[in-house]
Amino acid sequence: MTPLHASSVPVTLCQLTRRRHTHGHSSRSNPSNRIAAKTKSLLDSNDRTLPCCNCRLRFGHHTSPRSRPPARARRRRRRRAAMETLMVDRVHSSLRLFMHRNAIFLCERLCAQFPSETNVQLLATCYLHNNQPYAAYHILKGKKLPESRYLFATSCFRINLLREAEETLCPVNEPNMEVPSGATGHYLLGVIYRCTGRISAAAEQFTQALTLDPLLWSAYEELCILGIAEDTDECFSESTALRLQQEHTSTPTLVKSNFANENRVLSSRVSASLGDISPKQIKQLHANNIAEVSGYPHVRPTALHVQNSSTSNVPQFDTPSPTAAQTSSIMPPPLFRNVHAYQNTISGDAPTKQKANGVNQPLRRKYMDEARLKKVSGRLFNSDSTSIPRRSERLKDTATNSNSNTSQFGGNGTGHSSGTSSSVSTADGRSFEQDKAERILLQDSKLALGIRELLGLFRTLGEGFRLSCLFKCQEALEVYRKLPESQFNTGWVLCQVGKAYFELVDYLEADRYFELAHRLSPCTLDGMDIYSTVLYHLNEEMRLSYLAQELISIDRLSPQAWCAVGNCFALRKDHETALKNFQRSVQLDSRFAYAHTLCGHEYSALEDYENSIKFYRCALQVDERHYNAWYGLGVVYLRQEKFEFAEHHFRRAFQINPRSSVLMCYLGMALHSLKRNEEALEMMEKAIAADKKNPLPKYQKALILLGLQKYQEALDELERLKEIAPHESSMYALMGKIYKQLNILDKAVFCFGIALDLKPPAADLAIIKSAMEKVHLPDELVEDDL
Repeated sequence: MTPLHASSVPVTLCQLTRRRHTHGHSSRSNPSNRIAAKTKSLLDSNDRTLPCCNCRLRFGHHTSPRSRPPARARRRRRRRAAMETLMVDRVHSSLRLFMHRNAIFLCERLCAQFPSETNVQLLATCYLHNNQPYAAYHILKGKKLPESRYLFATSCFRINLLREAEETLCPVNEPNMEVPSGATGHYLLGVIYRCTGRISAAAEQFTQALTLDPLLWSAYEELCILGIAEDTDECFSESTALRLQQEHTSTPTLVKSNFANENRVLSSRVSASLGDISPKQIKQLHANNIAEVSGYPHVRPTALHVQNSSTSNVPQFDTPSPTAAQTSSIMPPPLFRNVHAYQNTISGDAPTKQKANGVNQPLRRKYMDEARLKKVSGRLFNSDSTSIPRRSERLKDTATNSNSNTSQFGGNGTGHSSGTSSSVSTADGRSFEQDKAERILLQDSKLALGIRELLGLFRTLGEGFRLSCLFKCQEALEVYRKLPESQFNTGWVLCQVGKAYFELVDYLEADRYFELAHRLSPCTLDGMDIYSTVLYHLNEEMRLSYLAQELISIDRLSPQAWCAVGNCFALRKDHETALKNFQRSVQLDSRFAYAHTLCGHEYSALEDYENSIKFYRCALQVDERHYNAWYGLGVVYLRQEKFEFAEHHFRRAFQINPRSSVLMCYLGMALHSLKRNEEALEMMEKAIAADKKNPLPKYQKALILLGLQKYQEALDELERLKEIAPHESSMYALMGKIYKQLNILDKAVFCFGIALDLKPPAADLAIIKSAMEKVHLPDELVEDDL
């Protein structure tokens, strides 16, 4: 006998069952029965058993079981989706409440139960929030989605893997690949370029980020620090305001349309599956308060409200209110498991009216209950479902053509075809549309005013910060004074004003504004390093010590706090202890340029010029425009009598800050040491004009005039210096030397005596005494030590 195969036997389940009951135990002896039993097992294993015609008619089957998944599988998928949505919502809630460890625990469970790259991204976000960039780096390595690439680059940046972060954001082998995360991705790439010394590429990335998001203040701030920011009138212009208004007016419409489409899908899927959900599952769904959003597992679900009914509990979604035209339209048809039964009911195919009445009595109660459901769905979901295929679409077309039957489905016995009702509803709809249009216009006008006001604030703040970074401090102060009082009296603005006065060497005003900023925002540490330097220059030892202790108590891991502690010890001339504190600041933040510079100053005070040069160069690697480091290198080379190197570094610092009287003076000193006296004299004149209260350029100008043997001009300059600094011993010692050159010995002795009375430093004391003792000797026998 030829064996039969499962693929060639069209045996139905009912036939097999019928054979089994007919033959009973005789299948063991009958070969044909054994073949049938074997065929049945094969069919069961391959899931190829088809219901017979009678079964189709009896149970209402219209399609093969393979065309639709089993109800149990669908319910299982819904439960899993609800579980995933709940876990994601709890993770986001923990992150919002700063419960990072709880968020990490939940997200690890989420990734174990539902391993997807989106959930891995969420876990990496939790790790980054908890300051665990290494963990985020480990789980994101090799991921390809844009959001994963951005998070991976952020992790690499935090652990100082700059090259790997750059390759992730901008792969070398795929130059046309877009930078992930839009403006923020370009900003991060710009920061990486700036840290690696590629200034032009960094500026390009910051500009691109600002183009994509004009309100990304950090990008404009970086451009200002680089000294290449464009004017704020161009960056935050009227065209920018129009573009922002268009984006913000189009975004709600887009979101609304997407939300409506999602609601249509939800409506069709919920209505299609109402017959497959048991009341127990609906209660469980309501108890869990979770709504499944198909295709968007990480969308936070809206709260479910249950419509109280005698027969069913239906989940209700919060959606925008419909228009009057939508509420006045014909109600959509109710939902049925058996579509043919419903079609027969409404098409008049029933044999007799008496039979229809007898059968429709329970159906009418069902129609009324489901009509309540359709009232809810008519309010909540868009009634226009032509874009989404529905099971009841044919019923809707049929019901639209019949007025009486459709009105009865509402359960209220009143029709919507009345002329008066339609005219009233049309008038109400028009008035509603008019009011809606007026509200939209009013909202657009308010949005435009808000955007212009915000951009105006950004223009003022940005222009002030840009001028400060260009060291045009007086102009920056004038811009900051234009701010409203509420904005001016904030910690950030007051710190910027204090920094501007610090650059103008007006330490008293800088102290005033920094103190006010610290009083208004005592826990803000940005700018406190400059404040401690201001107190250092003012010799406020007690206040500086109190500030250092206060900053340490606020945050022991902030570099600004340890800079304040180091300045406190530097004021006491304890340079070794000060150096340890500055090095601690560098350890806490290796990209903090000012801490490197302060380390260089302390090494220079200890005359360890090699280490001093090393730290100054580290500061320049962090920030090439940090002019304090260029100035420190110039001072070191000037003390080493490497005057050409000194002149180069002073000139670089002067190019960055062309309005600093101190830098002009030191550049003039280097030029004077190179015997370029005319250039040095011209630079001293600029330094005096830049700051008339600075005594150093006047003294250096007198020295240059003395070298040019212009004694009277040198004396006149020293007389003007006496008005500014009447207690400067070096000034009187220089005047005594000039009087000796003019052979006015009594005045020379008098000036040397005043210089000694002013208690000069120990190094100058012996020199002044020697010059006073040799005042009567000829110049050939006197060594020029002054």
